[in-house]
Amino acid sequence: MKDTLGVLLAGGAGERLYPLTRDCAKPAVTFGGIYRIVDITLSNCVNSDLRRVYILTQYKALSLNRHIREGWNIMGSEMGEFIEVLPPMKRVSEQWYQGTADAVYQNIYSIGSEQPRHVLVLSGDHIYKMNYGLMLQQHNDSGADVTLATIQIDPAEVFRFGVVDVDRDSRVIGFQEKPSSTDLRSPYNPEKVCASMGIYLFNADVLIPVLLKDAEDPHSSHDFGKDVLPKMIDDYRVYAYDFVDENKKEALYWRDVGTLEAYYEANMDIVSVSPVFNLYDAAWPIRTHQRQYPPAKFVFAESGRTGTALDSIVSAGCIVSGSLVKNSVLSPDVRVNSYSEVDSSILFSHVNVGRHCRIRKAIIDRDVHIPEGTSIGYDAEADRQRYFVTESGITVVTRDYSLFENPVTVDYFTSE
Repeated sequence: MKDTLGVLLAGGAGERLYPLTRDCAKPAVTFGGIYRIVDITLSNCVNSDLRRVYILTQYKALSLNRHIREGWNIMGSEMGEFIEVLPPMKRVSEQWYQGTADAVYQNIYSIGSEQPRHVLVLSGDHIYKMNYGLMLQQHNDSGADVTLATIQIDPAEVFRFGVVDVDRDSRVIGFQEKPSSTDLRSPYNPEKVCASMGIYLFNADVLIPVLLKDAEDPHSSHDFGKDVLPKMIDDYRVYAYDFVDENKKEALYWRDVGTLEAYYEANMDIVSVSPVFNLYDAAWPIRTHQRQYPPAKFVFAESGRTGTALDSIVSAGCIVSGSLVKNSVLSPDVRVNSYSEVDSSILFSHVNVGRHCRIRKAIIDRDVHIPEGTSIGYDAEADRQRYFVTESGITVVTRDYSLFENPVTVDYFTSE
């Protein structure tokens, strides 16, 4: 990986994860109590020995920038290693990033200055474990110009993915962008379909001219999956790398947590008794930045007022004071006061739940104080008058939740 440069795309607006992305970029959203979403991909980079990474930001990047500065300043600069944030600089365009390919194109000078042999393009909003070194090894062995990572999915799921037509030698011979159905099947498993994971490994001497050509095309949406890669099939050696999961569970684990439902389910998985995504694997550690808090505390052992947490993640600084927490994620510095119950919920940092509250199937944003006697998640119609409620019934409470008393109808679930 010494001659490889990672380019992590972290600039999406994150409309589908609204209102959690109202004030911060999607990769900076809390995950699993102590992590940010971007930590998963960056941990993959470190565990794969990828030591040069650019993070391309754009929207609402302050908290992401701060997190990277405080938590990921771990590389040896004297060895030419870095994890560095690159904001939009408009050196080659007067536009904001128009697509994934355009984001990389607009940073072409920064990429070229590192003189990498390979460029690995990554997304900052996926949850998975992957050794990029294995992908690079196949890339070199096959003599590929570009290799894209694919995962095998059920045919019923193809409408959510870019589908890749792969021959028996792993060479890509076609693409289908989110088809309603497909006759394509994986050469590795005839009951599955190969879907793109949004991870691309380019030879640098191929990437730069391809991006220049795409930038000059007025009809292009400047996206790798929709425009750049399909046009490369005839002129370049394009190969697929079948995902090898370092999570080491029976089922492959790769999640795009770009919607509230997907984000909620991914968090609920890790509080289950046997989670699919393993945070406790010492062979593949997930690292982050943690502020200094005292240990979690559970107080009161009185009848009817016992501080208890069951099947839950409770982070440092939390106090469960005479209350019951079940199937939930408590981020650092959360207090749940007496006679309250929190069930199947995600509480971000510095949340304070007053006494006699009932909270179920909710996401509570950071710094929110829940007044005494509040009920959330038990009356969907009443919740919609004050909070943001998804179609599946997840209630999201933000710091300005009073703004949702008369909500404006906005489609926040359109594709990014």
